Amino acid sequence: MDKPTILVVDDELSIRTVVRSYLESEGYEVLVCENGRNALNLIKQHHPTLLILDLMLPEMDGLEIAAQLRQSDDPALRDIYILMLTARSEETDRIAGLRLGADDYLTKPFSPRELVARVQAILRRSRQAPRDNRLRFTHLTIDPDSHEARSGDTLLDLTPTEFSVLLELAQHAGRVLSREQLLDRVWGIDYYGTERVVDVYVGQVRRKLEEATGEPIIQTVRGVGYKLVDPETKL
Repeated sequence: MDKPTILVVDDELSIRTVVRSYLESEGYEVLVCENGRNALNLIKQHHPTLLILDLMLPEMDGLEIAAQLRQSDDPALRDIYILMLTARSEETDRIAGLRLGADDYLTKPFSPRELVARVQAILRRSRQAPRDNRLRFTHLTIDPDSHEARSGDTLLDLTPTEFSVLLELAQHAGRVLSREQLLDRVWGIDYYGTERVVDVYVGQVRRKLEEATGEPIIQTVRGVGYKLVDPETKL
């Protein structure tokens, strides 16, 4: 089975060269690009499975690229996995990338081996996607096969990672999942980041659910974690 195609977008030649070498040694097909505008053209031409995207780029920065992809009408572009690379260590920059739909982030300088591990963890999410029947609640229907969630006839605009978070909570409806459990089940046990990423994604999913349904479907259990509830059945 062919390995996925990965596009590496970074304006530093040394980073492009090292990352490409490590990924190709793992059998991935790797494309490289040095600026944002050319990156968008390559994405539309090749539809890579995963994008390794520097935050600071000439012509168009990484946040703008991520925003365009996540807002695209084309599912092949909208569902591309995104791993952000950034020289910025401030939490606000990392959260901005996650809120735009990045699936993970890595701060420079980084270990190429860690980057490969994170790439592998991201790509395993799609291979391990549950194939159960639809999960139905009073105001929400979740289809694991099509990776769609709907409130009535309204399709929720969820990124791949947001959908994985929602699905995990829905499969354990009425039960509290800790941040550590969500981190392990959605991001994988070899994820190198902190539990803060869970809070960011749960917050995004909760906001989208409440906008669509008008109901507090995801609840915080202080000091423990999160749970999905059906407001009418009390599940």
